[in-house]
Amino acid sequence: MTKAVAYKLRFIALLLFIPFIINAQVQQEIAPPYNIKTVSFRKGDENVYPFFRLGEGFQLTFDDLFGNEANYYYSITHCNYNWTPSTQLTVNDYISGFDNQRIQVYDNSFNTLQIFSRYTLSLPNKFTQILLSGNYILKILNDNREVVFSRRFIIYEDQVSVPLQIKRSRDMDDINEKHNLDFAVKTNAFVFQSPLQNVQVALFQNGRFDNALFNIKPQYTIGNDLIYKYDKETQFWAGNEYHYFDNKDIRNAVNNVLRITGGEIYNTILYTNEARANRPYTYYPDINGNFVTNNIRLNVTNIWLESDYSWVFFSLSAPTFFENKDIYIGGMFNNYAKTDEYKMEYNKETALYEKAVMVKQGFNNFMYIVADKRGNVDGKNAVDGNFFQTENDYHVLVYYRQNNDRYDRVIGMGTANSENIIN
Repeated sequence: MTKAVAYKLRFIALLLFIPFIINAQVQQEIAPPYNIKTVSFRKGDENVYPFFRLGEGFQLTFDDLFGNEANYYYSITHCNYNWTPSTQLTVNDYISGFDNQRIQVYDNSFNTLQIFSRYTLSLPNKFTQILLSGNYILKILNDNREVVFSRRFIIYEDQVSVPLQIKRSRDMDDINEKHNLDFAVKTNAFVFQSPLQNVQVALFQNGRFDNALFNIKPQYTIGNDLIYKYDKETQFWAGNEYHYFDNKDIRNAVNNVLRITGGEIYNTILYTNEARANRPYTYYPDINGNFVTNNIRLNVTNIWLESDYSWVFFSLSAPTFFENKDIYIGGMFNNYAKTDEYKMEYNKETALYEKAVMVKQGFNNFMYIVADKRGNVDGKNAVDGNFFQTENDYHVLVYYRQNNDRYDRVIGMGTANSENIIN
């Protein structure tokens, strides 16, 4: 065989292998562009974490600030536990009907300075019903079928119970700073096959994917029960209560708003936040990163379409030892995105971190997130510190793939709140 023929065969083999490499890529969430705002999973009139029972109805809603009634489409991809596409499944295996359909429900804003079109995708709908539990990536596409943004969500079954308890850290070095998740997986419906290999769990704090914990095996088994009583592997940095502002009355400065100024749209200037890492813990209620769109102006008939947008000016007084890392403004209102749109800039003249972000009016929780240049969260060095008294929501999702299964099922979910923390 000549060298030329050998190189040609290698090239052909590489071309044949490329599709498998592409299919194996981890499906990351793509942050929306500037004009797409207030992306949220919803049930009824509430924003919710992206975990849904199989067969349960939910919506994805978002605003397009261009307000030109653009066409948007959606596609849904089933993923393995590690968020690579489930290549052993076809679309027809996990969807009854079709995806890649146009989002048909949208409305235009009125009585607002900032125009926008609000889109609502309901699942299931007459075109699309999800058949299987598991990880899913939902992609919103434009007319050219280019991805505008994407969001992860998880569909689970009720096949197992997951008793979950939040405890303080067992390590004295961080006993005042961490929450430890102590849980088990129990079922009488079936017997686990090779649970150390076939069962996986994912642990979430306040519905966030950016600091979730993965790849934790059962510590031991008792009969068919899987026990997780780790000292370190199931711990989260506890953080602090979220900051908030409330501009449901967008023309008046109240509830952490320093002043309001006019312009093409309103400017909402917040009081400067002081870093709380070196201060004692102080309790005040929050909604764990969520937001509530609201407008209390008289004669409002539709808060989703009549609630306006404003430029919200954030400022933070924090030590400059964050120079090697970035600080972002995050919450459910922006899906904790680590993009330039939400990255704070250090102003040497004022010695403050500052940023202006366009946010829909209402009650908004937010936090300051320290992350490295790759977007990895640095929970240990949180701007506002870590306190075991902090109230957080926690979820444990349980995945199971039997020996002959073609995909990772999500067979149960456990929930708990750290308000009931024990030693």
